Amino acid sequence: MYLWRMKFAEVNLKWTALQQKISADFDTDTPDMKVILFLIGVQELGQGPKKFSKRQKEELMHIATCRLFSQMGFYELEGLDQDGWPHWKLVKTIPNYTLMEQEMLMKSLVIDYFNDILS
Repeated sequence: MYLWRMKFAEVNLKWTALQQKISADFDTDTPDMKVILFLIGVQELGQGPKKFSKRQKEELMHIATCRLFSQMGFYELEGLDQDGWPHWKLVKTIPNYTLMEQEMLMKSLVIDYFNDILS
């Protein structure tokens, strides 16, 4: 199972290092999961930084979540709409994880995402 690829302690160490890097790169406070999902959504949208409405910010976090879960085969990219926003479809049911498993899974997926785009 994907979740157990990294041990919890290793995930938390890498997560903290990633938060510190993002904080330093953007000269901001330590980002939480929502901020990091927003950044991934902006990256995946590919239109650069700009002002987004509250609804668009929520959609960007959804795009990020779909992109992350696509690494495990749960989502597939359907395509882009007329405004260039990606749309994803659920292709496999996501298992019911405990809260701790959900947190570790999301952190692991985010770590892998940043490792992939930074390498």
